[in-house]
Amino acid sequence: MATYDILIADDHPLFRGALRQAVTLGLGPDTRLVEVATIAELEAQLATKADWDLVLLDLNMPGAYGFSGLVLLRGQYPQVPVVMVSAQEEAAVVVRAREFGASGFIPKSSPLEVIQEAVRTVLEGEVWWPPQAFEAVSVSAEAKAASEGLASLTPQQFRVLTMVCEGLLNKQIAYELSVSEATIKAHVTAIFRKLNVRTRTQAALLLQQLESISST
Repeated sequence: MATYDILIADDHPLFRGALRQAVTLGLGPDTRLVEVATIAELEAQLATKADWDLVLLDLNMPGAYGFSGLVLLRGQYPQVPVVMVSAQEEAAVVVRAREFGASGFIPKSSPLEVIQEAVRTVLEGEVWWPPQAFEAVSVSAEAKAASEGLASLTPQQFRVLTMVCEGLLNKQIAYELSVSEATIKAHVTAIFRKLNVRTRTQAALLLQQLESISST
């Protein structure tokens, strides 16, 4: 049996444990599983190793704004398949996960066998979607534009953007990230250019485009 390296990104220890159990039972004990609880931890893992076979990504995680975690992963690590895992399983959420580049979607209510089947299918290079992924739900032009802009950010720029959206000033962000204020100013300029916005408020609204989609 092939051995796989899989990242489980979810902030609920109980559900990470359930996913770990499902994957181990389905793929065998040689599968290497690493668990993370925040987007920052996920980025740290990807920065040290970019050839993961699969990322199982919770939709609502600390450091993510709705689909922003998925969009960031697809932009920075397009070679790594991402399967969204969420308790929100209405069509609007599943369709958007597909539109934003996920390889599959596992509702958290799924039985063990379904989780195993989904993981195996994606590891074999296919996609795995519940039926509601193909319902007619439109993704707004604004959301698509937001997604494309965010996908072009580097992980550090993304981190700066989330801090901007939390209302932190450049000097506070510089302190948090242990860099100079001039570096943060350069990041903010680059972020505004990539997102085609002029103000911090516009940047925050853009990020909320992706969050409001997932909380509708």
